[in-house]
Amino acid sequence: MAVGIFDSGLGGLTVLAAVQSRLPEVEFLYLGDNLNAPYGVRDSDDLFALTVRSVNMLWDRGCDLVVLACNTASAAALRRMQEGGLPEGKRVLGVFVPLIEALTERQWGDNSPPREVAVKHVALFATPATVASRAFQRELAFRAIGVDVEAQACGGVVDAIEEGDLILAEALVRSHVEALKRKMPDPQAAVLGCTHYPLVAQAFQEALGPQVRVFSQADLVAESLADYLTRHPGMLGTGAGGYLTTGDPGRVSDRAAQFLRRDIRFAAA
Repeated sequence: MAVGIFDSGLGGLTVLAAVQSRLPEVEFLYLGDNLNAPYGVRDSDDLFALTVRSVNMLWDRGCDLVVLACNTASAAALRRMQEGGLPEGKRVLGVFVPLIEALTERQWGDNSPPREVAVKHVALFATPATVASRAFQRELAFRAIGVDVEAQACGGVVDAIEEGDLILAEALVRSHVEALKRKMPDPQAAVLGCTHYPLVAQAFQEALGPQVRVFSQADLVAESLADYLTRHPGMLGTGAGGYLTTGDPGRVSDRAAQFLRRDIRFAAA
């Protein structure tokens, strides 16, 4: 019995590691669409089509519940998929909401009207497609008022991480933080709106300074998923766990080992 975890590439492995640690009794089937990565430079219709295709692949392998461990896919496709109607017994969850709930200090499922929160100035670092979608701002507006969000599109960071060039990725992070600070000199909090970014979280923190609280997603998503499965134990599905990729399994396996510091073997999707 497996829960599906989908990402455009390797970034979702940060979420996978957290949910495996939090839920060791649950099997997970991970699918990386490495062939079509990065997603952050694609248009919304393309992103929707790619996400639907990958989610269908996981459903076909017995995953009744799929987590979109990709902010770009969540931003471009999640609401559209849900509004279009999902197959009976199937569910898709995104990664934005647990992060926004933590940022606004709201409990899961709190559907009360939006209210004032302590954090007023938020820096959002994300892919160009996520920034263009304004999905983060839309979801935040459902829960909080009076929050100024300054978004910075972090072009090149995902590509550098996928290529294993963390030196370049960290240099790009510093450049993007500098650009953000020219628009918002004193953010109170920063949101790493891409599941690749935890791999360079220290570079973000150092560039922003110790006074800025940096919100990363993996642990927040893990707690939210644990809560969801407690309330919906029938969503564990019937498929087996494992690792799938639309790219070259050998190359992706080598990169994944760099990410998680352990041997991971991907199979062709």
